[in-house]
Amino acid sequence: MREIWEGHVPESFTVRDVQARMPELAYNTVMTILSRLATRGVLTFTPASGRSPYLYRAAMDPEQFLVWSVRRDAERMVERYGEVALSAFGEQLDQLTPEQRERLRKLIDR
Repeated sequence: MREIWEGHVPESFTVRDVQARMPELAYNTVMTILSRLATRGVLTFTPASGRSPYLYRAAMDPEQFLVWSVRRDAERMVERYGEVALSAFGEQLDQLTPEQRERLRKLIDR
């Protein structure tokens, strides 16, 4: 994603565009990674016409990705560990400074 976010590939890019930046990776490896990122909503894709390959685009910027990723991880923790995970999150909240609590409130309101 860093290659994409830093503009090292075109805004709409193909598997070959990304693989050209990472020649040590096989085409199929890059294709699989991009496909999985698209399935998860990190990338969007549109089929091009004819025999042309899919065109991918970033669906979120790095900050949006961080928020999405952390929320997904928190949900997984709660699904896996239930009340124990919620208790651990609560303990962390109890240790926040007033400034941290305010920043947290702003993040939640997004």
